Amino acid sequence: MGSSSRQIWLNFLSLLPGTTLTLLTIAVAFLRFYDERDFSILELIGQPRVWSNRLTVAAAVVALVNFCVEWDRRNRETGRAARAEAQAANDRAAAVQRRTEEEQRRAEERERATRRARVEVERDLAFLSFVADPSDENRRKLTQTIAVLDQYRDSL
Repeated sequence: MGSSSRQIWLNFLSLLPGTTLTLLTIAVAFLRFYDERDFSILELIGQPRVWSNRLTVAAAVVALVNFCVEWDRRNRETGRAARAEAQAANDRAAAVQRRTEEEQRRAEERERATRRARVEVERDLAFLSFVADPSDENRRKLTQTIAVLDQYRDSL
């Protein structure tokens, strides 16, 4: 709530320079182009020309203040836009990173599945070869395959 109230006041105060500049410009024009014959209220002002000059200087100061307020507002907007763009770039980079990691995980899973299938085929071939022909060579192939299976089991 405090931040919202503060923002309301900042928005209100940022309107003051432009509004004040408009009012000062109207007052300067009023004092420059009209006299007591046009408006009787001007009789209350002793030296309308001097007051017009003072209001012109005040209008110049307010114009400078208004310029500074606008400059600050645009700088904040530019900064906000740059931060939003950087955040979007970071989000895109994170999404690309997640996709890359997911693809890498899938590739590793496919590689493990391929390796597991290859080991299973070697095991089946060695076992069937030994069952079909229990020679020493087939016994050696079966023993080697069992050793490979032990290594594979240990790597899990």
